[in-house]
Formats: sequence, C-alpha cells, structure tokens
Amino acid sequence: MTDISKIISRRWSPREYDPDFSITNEQMDQLLEAARWAPSAMNAQEWWFVPGIRGDKNYKVLRRAVAGFSDWALDASGLILNIHQEYPSRHGLDFGPYDLGSAVQNMLLQAEAMGLHMRPFATFDRELVSREFQIAAPYVPFTMCTVGKAPAGLTKDRERKPMQQLLWENHQA
Repeated sequence: MTDISKIISRRWSPREYDPDFSITNEQMDQLLEAARWAPSAMNAQEWWFVPGIRGDKNYKVLRRAVAGFSDWALDASGLILNIHQEYPSRHGLDFGPYDLGSAVQNMLLQAEAMGLHMRPFATFDRELVSREFQIAAPYVPFTMCTVGKAPAGLTKDRERKPMQQLLWENHQA
C-alpha cells in the first residue's frame, strides 16, 4: 500500500456511539472551522450547517429528524445538518454537493485528529428539518453527520477496493 496520512487511513465511521460522552462547544467550533477551510468552486463556499450538541435546541430537532430513519445515530453526542445551494454556480453547473462533500470531509478528518469520530448519512426527515430550520429552495438539507466517541473497545478494520478497481480503464459495467 502507498503510504498515506494515518489521519486518513485510520478514520472510520462507527454505527455506535458512547452515550456518556459529551462534545464541547469548542470542539464543535473546531469542526466547523475545518469545514470553513475546504476548497470550493470559484471560492463560493456555498455550504451551511446546523450544529446540535446533545441537550440544546438544535440537537433536539435534529434527533427527531433522525428517529425512525437512522436510529443508530441517536446516541451521538452531536449532530450536524449539512446544507448546500442547489444551483450556486454563475456558470450553470451544480457544484453544491461536491463542495459540501469537501467541507464535510474536512470535518471528518479534523474529528479524527481530535480523537473523535464522525459519520455522514443521508437517511433523515428532510421535511422536518426544512420546516423547523426554515430551509427552502434553492437550499437543500443534503446530509447529516454524527459526531462523538465510539464505545471503548469498539474498532473496525476498514476494507477498501484494490487501487486498480478505482481506475476507469479497469471498470466493467
């Protein structure tokens, strides 16, 4: 394997969180700061977040949106709603999901550097968050992320496709 940063190779997305761990406001701010520094098309930075920390008003709404869709996320210490603008480009190209993905990846790597775990997911009640946070077109509540710590002793070996399978020339439809 080609050597890459351990921050990347050791990062994993738990489906279980320590319900006793509490993320701090400062830690949440660090994650959002990491997102702020992500690259974006034409430096538009067309992404927004609704962070929630267990016990606060945003978290309560976000948790309701998760319940029944991604119940594994309910013990996370924090939840973050990720929003993009549907057609942000002046050139008619929709970079929103791509740019938002870059910002979320920055948060995931920052969380790993901080000894935390994050997991993005797309199964939640979009109508509920749109109504509660007054999100309307062209803005899209696209994904959410959990943040917290995995229970002690919980680890996962990550499996990845071999490098050759990533090359289009080797792709078979």
